[in-house]
Amino acid sequence: MSAAKSNKKGRKVAARGIGFIRSTFNNTLTTLTDTKGNTILTGSGGMVGYKGSRKSTPFAAQQSAMRAAEAAYKMGLREIEIRIKGPGPGREAAIRGLHQGGLRVTLISDVTPLPHNGCRPPKKRRV
Repeated sequence: MSAAKSNKKGRKVAARGIGFIRSTFNNTLTTLTDTKGNTILTGSGGMVGYKGSRKSTPFAAQQSAMRAAEAAYKMGLREIEIRIKGPGPGREAAIRGLHQGGLRVTLISDVTPLPHNGCRPPKKRRV
């Protein structure tokens, strides 16, 4: 099924897709794509209306993921594979938000990059 590029709101997408969750300590970014990797929708804590340290909360991650999932559901997306990257606090909450938005989760995989003793890490923080 090809996506019509004329109007972004009313375009139709395939029923299957991939959901990427990038969870940092400051924010949680949710990107919904088709199976080829072309972006359909994005969501973040700032897009929902949170600023500063509230963007990093699990609630903000859940709300942004739910809003993106509901919009994608209206476009025709029904089931997704989820790929999570990063150590932030909104990881599980974003998955919950995608599920509550109406999408069926078929696979959850963690793709956080781990060094195999590559570069030397930065020195420890002293707070």
